[in-house]
Amino acid sequence: MNKGILVVISAPSGCGKDTIVNEIVKEMGDEASVSVSMTTREMRPGEEEGVNYYYVSVDQFKKNIENGEMLEYTRYGSNYYGTPVGPVKEKLKEGKTVFLIIEVEGGENVKKVFPDCVKIFVIPPSMEVLSNRLRGRGTDNEEAIATRLEIARTELQRAVEYDYIVENDVLQDAVEDVKAIIKAEKLRINIMQTKLREVIKDA
Repeated sequence: MNKGILVVISAPSGCGKDTIVNEIVKEMGDEASVSVSMTTREMRPGEEEGVNYYYVSVDQFKKNIENGEMLEYTRYGSNYYGTPVGPVKEKLKEGKTVFLIIEVEGGENVKKVFPDCVKIFVIPPSMEVLSNRLRGRGTDNEEAIATRLEIARTELQRAVEYDYIVENDVLQDAVEDVKAIIKAEKLRINIMQTKLREVIKDA
C-alpha cells in the first residue's frame, strides 16, 4: 500500500475552503478524511465527540503539548484549539488523503512536521467578490466584515508560501482543480515507491 498524502488547505474567511473539501471528501469516500481538531471549549448542542472536535480539559491539552502530541495549536480567549498528530499519522498510514483545513500560521508548523505535505491556498476572484460573499452570509456586522477583509489582505500576502494557489470563482472548477492537484501528487516518486518496488521485484 502506498502511503497517504496530507493536504493542507488555507484561505481567508469566505473563500469556501470548507465547501471545497467537503465536496471532494464526498466524492472520494473512504479514501479521504478531514482531520478533526481538538479543543478545550464545551461541547455545543448537536456536536459529536470525534466528529466536530475532540473535547478535552485544559490540563489534558497542555499535557498533549508537552508530550509533543499536537501537530499545531493556538489559543482563542480562554480556549485552546489544535490538531492532534496521532489520528493524522494513523490515517496516512492507511493510505488515505487527509485534509487539514487550517490557518496560515498552523500551515507553517505542519510543514515542519510533515515536509511532504501538499499546501494549497484558496483565493477569491477579487476582494470585491470576497466582500460580497461575507455580506451574503448575514452573520457579521460591517465592523466584523471590515476586520475579516483586513485579515484576508494579510493572509493573501502569504499565499506565495504554498505549493499551489486555487481560485474559487466557480465552486465546481475549484473542486476539480484541487482534485487534479491530489491526483498529480499521488504519482510523485516518494508516494509511489511501494508500487515501484513491487514492479521491480516482479521484473
